[in-house]
Amino acid sequence: MNTELTSEPTSVLITGANKGLGLETARRLGELNWTVFLGSRDAARGQAAADKLTAGGARVIMVPLDVTSDESVAEAVRLVREHTDRLDVLVNNAGTPGKILHPAEATADEIHSVYDTNVYGPVRVTKAFLPLLQAAQQPRVVMVSSGGGSFAVVTDPAQPVSQMHELAYSSSKAALNMLTVRYAQAFPDIKFNVATPGEIANRKFAATDMNHHTGQLTVTEGTDSIVRLATLGADGPTGIFVDRLGPAAW
Repeated sequence: MNTELTSEPTSVLITGANKGLGLETARRLGELNWTVFLGSRDAARGQAAADKLTAGGARVIMVPLDVTSDESVAEAVRLVREHTDRLDVLVNNAGTPGKILHPAEATADEIHSVYDTNVYGPVRVTKAFLPLLQAAQQPRVVMVSSGGGSFAVVTDPAQPVSQMHELAYSSSKAALNMLTVRYAQAFPDIKFNVATPGEIANRKFAATDMNHHTGQLTVTEGTDSIVRLATLGADGPTGIFVDRLGPAAW
């Protein structure tokens, strides 16, 4: 771990950052004068989002990034290395809900396609960027999960998600939660934490394209937990799961 002091701005890579929670996270961290690497599967949309943030005064570099592609992830590392020799923060935000099929209709192929983005994607990206993270002084990784990935939430009849009969999305987020804990245990010098963009106790979630903007929280409120974990200090926790109100049950 590099412990030398540096005057370089804090750097962050955010996957799936051309819209929604990723874009709002990029905007908020850009306002802190961070260097934002804005990951986007669609390069044109990503560049449009980056240009908008840059026009507002942020330091943003668009990174074409498809988390389901080893080649795309490797090229993203190469591009980021052109600008920095370290990465302070990684936000694994890219995700997909899948088709939300009833278990009677779900297939292994459908579940695999959701896992490819929601589980294997964060593994691909995290592994590829580990050397850059380990070169930072206080590296942090934020996994964007869901209350739907919590056994405590899904088994609570009062929670709407308990009535959402599907296999792929909720199980993929539960897997992501476990991955995060295991990463935190394996890499004590990197803070690995999980954020859900909602208020579990109040049964509220953020309005995004993924839920057709039916959420009761704004996209800014939805990013509160993400930004909090991205900006943790040296004495901050690792291996925790939070929503915008505080600790979340696994």
